[in-house]
Amino acid sequence: MTVALAAVTTTTRSILLRDVDQRTTELLAQEAGEFANFVERGQDPRTGAPFTEPRRLLKVFLERQYADPYEELLGLVHDAKPPSVVRQKRDVPVRLPLYRDDRALAAMARSERTTGTLDRDEGEVRWAKVAIRPGGAGPDGTFVVAFHPDRETARAGEVFRILLAISGVALLMNCGIGWVVASRILAPVRLVRTTAAQLTEQDLTRRIPVRGRDDISALAETFNAMLDRLERAFGAQRQFMDDAGHELRTPITIVRGHLELMNTGPDGAAEREETVRLVTDELDRMSRIVEDLLLLAKAERPDFVAPAPVQLAELTADVFVKARTLGERRWELA
Repeated sequence: MTVALAAVTTTTRSILLRDVDQRTTELLAQEAGEFANFVERGQDPRTGAPFTEPRRLLKVFLERQYADPYEELLGLVHDAKPPSVVRQKRDVPVRLPLYRDDRALAAMARSERTTGTLDRDEGEVRWAKVAIRPGGAGPDGTFVVAFHPDRETARAGEVFRILLAISGVALLMNCGIGWVVASRILAPVRLVRTTAAQLTEQDLTRRIPVRGRDDISALAETFNAMLDRLERAFGAQRQFMDDAGHELRTPITIVRGHLELMNTGPDGAAEREETVRLVTDELDRMSRIVEDLLLLAKAERPDFVAPAPVQLAELTADVFVKARTLGERRWELA
């Protein structure tokens, strides 16, 4: 969005500046063409004959023209150095009008081109000129049309700044709306993530509420189905451990009881005693194996280890006693 708005504002500014340049060029060409046509076909209102003197020609033409506020129409008569200036009786709203700038006038008069641009400290000036060569022996003259485009350029810059400000506001609004919309769109995803995080505490009863029929709802339904399968699997595992513990302990207990009764008979006491001892040892070993298997199965459950208060003094004393058997050292409990 930022790149698009920057491209729009920059392109708009370029188009406005290009339009200013094009309008200025057309204005200069129009004024120069009108003067050239007047030189060719114009007649002196006093005599009714064609003009023969540049000053009179320029004066009559300038009296009939209405220039724009930032446009100057001048005539130069090369009868001295610097040349004398013929101009309209009006003020130009710029800091230094062209008719007061002798250096600029001299630069335009010396130039071999008919159009050009002057870069002054007071601002840029676009100009065009038409040479006057009368048929008599009088001095030559030059018609100059100059335009000060600073106001038009400043207006384009003002439009650029306004567009930039509007684009900034639009960007902020777009970010805010996008933030709200994205938060609403991602809320179900956050709910799925939160529910998945809470499953680490062995709470398989939570489910994600399903709303709508979009992709997020389909994801929530799939996640709920997975939780159902997990809950059934964990339930089956707990049931298996309970059943296995019961089924394995029961026969061992029965065998142990009968073997212990055999030891009380009057005949073959020594043999029965040895048999009971051996079988009891094996049953003890089998019982330990069963207990270890059950312990390993329970150890996979998240609730196998549960935090509980402990007597710290007894714990550290017990650890101290066991640690002293590691080697001949000077052991201290502090």
